[in-house]
Amino acid sequence: MKLQMVQNALKQKNIKYEYTEEDDCGSLDFMFRGLRFHVWEYHDEVWGAETNIYEAGRSQDIEGDYEKEIAAEILSWPDMINN
Repeated sequence: MKLQMVQNALKQKNIKYEYTEEDDCGSLDFMFRGLRFHVWEYHDEVWGAETNIYEAGRSQDIEGDYEKEIAAEILSWPDMINN
């Protein structure tokens, strides 16, 4: 399973997500506060992920330690209220 740090952050925040994997790259899709977000891993010449976690309407690529960076951003979000 890929994107494990990001999945752990989503679980910690009680955010439900869908996970798929293709060509050894992970993909996460989830909703938070009524907005749809994604983290789509890729591997061209380097590993990275396309995501819109910083601005729901705009995607950007993150390379390097992308899992750690994405997980940290998600963990900074307010907690979801348990019903």
